[in-house]
Amino acid sequence: MPEANTPVPTVEGTALAHTDNQGFRTTLDVAGHALVADEPVAVGGTDEGPSPYGLLSASLAACTAMTLHSYAKMKRLAVRGIRVSVRHEKVHETDCENCEQDAGAKVDRLERTITIEGDLADDVRARMMQIADRCPVHRTLAAGVRIVTHAG
Repeated sequence: MPEANTPVPTVEGTALAHTDNQGFRTTLDVAGHALVADEPVAVGGTDEGPSPYGLLSASLAACTAMTLHSYAKMKRLAVRGIRVSVRHEKVHETDCENCEQDAGAKVDRLERTITIEGDLADDVRARMMQIADRCPVHRTLAAGVRIVTHAG
């Protein structure tokens, strides 16, 4: 996967992507965990792994589920299971700032559906939905991200 002189990342929050430049299939090392990313066949990939946007959706879904699990455990709630579905899409934003200049303006949208299994009162369910917005990945995405790129 990585070249001989490329260190394998083992620090949480670190990822290394490598492609042989023959197609979209890309091997990933995420803090010592091996994954594969790819694109669907319809766009020229081999569909051997999730797309980059699929991985982004998975990050939000996993973080939301983990955050809700932690909250339910801390509060000793009768939660049997938590399912979080996240779908990424590009949508036209009708109230965008510069629609006059860019009539085809689209924004990224992550649509999240949360199912909490268990015998919970409506107010507890409502509170858990509020807690979902406190997941660290949600906060990062909502706040915006600064990307700094260096040549290697």
